[in-house]
Amino acid sequence: MLTTVIDNIITASRNIGEMLLYDPKAPMLFSSGLFWSLFIVFLPIYSLLKSRRKKMMLFVVAFSLYFYYKSSGFFFLMLIGTSLVDWSLSQVIYRLRFQKAKLYVMWFSILISLSVLGYFKYANFFLWNWNQMVEGNFQPLDIILPVGISFYTFQSISYVVDVYKKRIKPTRNWLDYLFFLSFFPALVAGPIVRADYFLPQLSRNERATTEEVWAGLWLVIVGIIKKALIADYIAQYNDLIFNEPSLYTGVQALMGVLGYTMQIYCDFSGYSDMAIGLALIMGFKLGMNFDSPYQSTNLTEFWRRWHISLSSWLRDYVYIPLGGNRKGVLRTYVNNFLTMLIGGLWHGAAWKFIFWGGMHGIGLALHKASKPWLSKIPDNFLTKFIFWMITFIYVSLLWVFFRAADFSDSILIINNIFIDFDWHQLPQFCEARPAWCIMMGALIIFHFVPQRCADRVQGIFVNMNWGLKLVVFLAAVQLVIEFMSEEVAPFIYFQF
Repeated sequence: MLTTVIDNIITASRNIGEMLLYDPKAPMLFSSGLFWSLFIVFLPIYSLLKSRRKKMMLFVVAFSLYFYYKSSGFFFLMLIGTSLVDWSLSQVIYRLRFQKAKLYVMWFSILISLSVLGYFKYANFFLWNWNQMVEGNFQPLDIILPVGISFYTFQSISYVVDVYKKRIKPTRNWLDYLFFLSFFPALVAGPIVRADYFLPQLSRNERATTEEVWAGLWLVIVGIIKKALIADYIAQYNDLIFNEPSLYTGVQALMGVLGYTMQIYCDFSGYSDMAIGLALIMGFKLGMNFDSPYQSTNLTEFWRRWHISLSSWLRDYVYIPLGGNRKGVLRTYVNNFLTMLIGGLWHGAAWKFIFWGGMHGIGLALHKASKPWLSKIPDNFLTKFIFWMITFIYVSLLWVFFRAADFSDSILIINNIFIDFDWHQLPQFCEARPAWCIMMGALIIFHFVPQRCADRVQGIFVNMNWGLKLVVFLAAVQLVIEFMSEEVAPFIYFQF
């Protein structure tokens, strides 16, 4: 009997130990049970250490690095190295007297960051294209892309540039900067946090109010529903269409495109909601990252609402340095186009992402060019609906190139929609996939709910007694369990 108990304890300990080690097939996600088990242990210790700033920071940094280890293995050491190099160079920039010397050090820091990002993310892409030109025998390098490298690289670049431009002073110690760069809620898929917004909060080290804690929990619940319930469920059908587009009709292809349009929004905004909610529970504000983007009536408005932290980063650190709108109309269009090309390349090392970004750049330029004409059109419900429809169709069709395996699959899917489309198949589709259709319909309706209504619902949750809050939480968990796929699907933006 005693031997059996000891064997069970040893087996359980071994299983727990293996679960706590990095598994490339099962990175730790906000929507996974392991993360929440660890976070429940993390939170009370964090609360106890909150008033002792240095100990709190050491504890959070240790947890963040472990979180990154569970997401990307020993690449957490590279994150530490990046933070040490950038912090050291920011100190040099701040202390140098000569502006040219400051400029050279800033560009040296940027070059290091972009070189690391370029090797891991773009080396095989450029080598493949080079071999296509010289007709060589290309063998891809065995490179593993560290999770979230694009996000924390952009954060580190903006920090160094802001120190150079005297928007901020460098942190007095390395630990402050490592805390900022490795802060686990925003580490692997954003939002892209600015140092001038985040570091003052760290200096104040304020506790979250009771209202902020409950508001944070509400955002986490909303994010889990968006990701684990809606996005993962509708993805099961979308994947069928994009994996074998030749097998499906125009109606089925259209539903797959609409499904992916909503899936990527729920997936990424769901992650952002969870990240913002977790940070708010800890007493930090990360800012809004999505603002009902599919309500937009033009592309300019769409990019003010979609992935706001990336859009504002590209505006401030690419578009404006290129000249923005200060160097004439033609140059403004070129700057818009180049900025969106860079944004497309940021999303992935493939021509389809460059095409996707370039087409958004062209769309933005066309919108700016047509503003004098558009200003003469009456501003009423009908015109708003027409402009919304044009914008939504344009964005949705471009998502096809973003998601499909290659250009040929993208063209095939779009051709199916416009050539092989039969409205009579819609009732059959709804009968075959009622849950998918209901979920999509509800999602579209809720997406158009005004923000003030969403804030009101959040306020109702915040003011509920704890028993009702528990009921809401358990109901959300039950819904996720009912509709979840066999495995926890990784977030789409983990690959970027």
